[in-house]
Amino acid sequence: MISKYKLDKILMKVEKPSRYIGMEQNIVIKNLEEEKVKFVFSFPDVYEVGMSHLGMHILYNLINDKDGFICERAFAPWVDMEKEMRAENIPLFTLENKEEVRNFDFLGFTLQYEMSYTNILNMLDLAQIPIFSSKRTEKDPIVIAGGPCAYNPEPLADFIDIFIIGEGEEVTLELLDLYNSHKKNAYSKNAFLLDVAKNIKGSYVPKFYEIEYNEDGTIKNRVKNNIEVPDIINKRMVGDLDSMYSPEKLLVPYTEAVHDRISMEIFRGCTHGCRFCQAGMIYRP
Repeated sequence: MISKYKLDKILMKVEKPSRYIGMEQNIVIKNLEEEKVKFVFSFPDVYEVGMSHLGMHILYNLINDKDGFICERAFAPWVDMEKEMRAENIPLFTLENKEEVRNFDFLGFTLQYEMSYTNILNMLDLAQIPIFSSKRTEKDPIVIAGGPCAYNPEPLADFIDIFIIGEGEEVTLELLDLYNSHKKNAYSKNAFLLDVAKNIKGSYVPKFYEIEYNEDGTIKNRVKNNIEVPDIINKRMVGDLDSMYSPEKLLVPYTEAVHDRISMEIFRGCTHGCRFCQAGMIYRP
């Protein structure tokens, strides 16, 4: 856990310290020592942008409503805060318990736009987690990524352990339940990742595939290096949105968010199919 003294010291030096203090209305704070599976939802942009994302609010409450699971949040710090954190050797931390991100079981990123990719690498470095997935040990968090840009996973394939292709409500709980069952036995990260690739629909585990490229950089072929994993990864879709989880209490930030209003999902997808709109194409009915 980050020292309150060290944190208070640097908060006096940065713009908008409210980005980093947590304590918002409807925040969920659990005892880290009592929870079995610990998940960090990481938005690879500043607090004001991330707090406008409805998907974060859904998964945050969905995970925290389940006994034995905990979800906390982390955002990309602004350049002034990053400078102070590096100077004081303060790793990336969560807003709820001010715990170091590297001490959690999962570190989950949402991929909303490609311009955030460098932020993901910077957040991993700031968290003192090896950037390349091949360099991580059993003690490091499992790094997962989802969202619309996960449909094109290869640009980040060297850095992400698991990509979630499609809608995340059902598959996220399946993933955490599976991890919990593995932890009850002799846990092995490789065995868990293989189990995910084999049995959780919508999951793409890059370490079990080899990508061949054309001279122009486009993908020529994808070859499995493990016969047990699927040839094709099918996206996850929620079959019945009416019965799907919807949070009753959203987090209310102390500082102004980019979209400073309540978000309400009245339907998912779009029937227009405009070719320029990625979300409209991948989530269409």
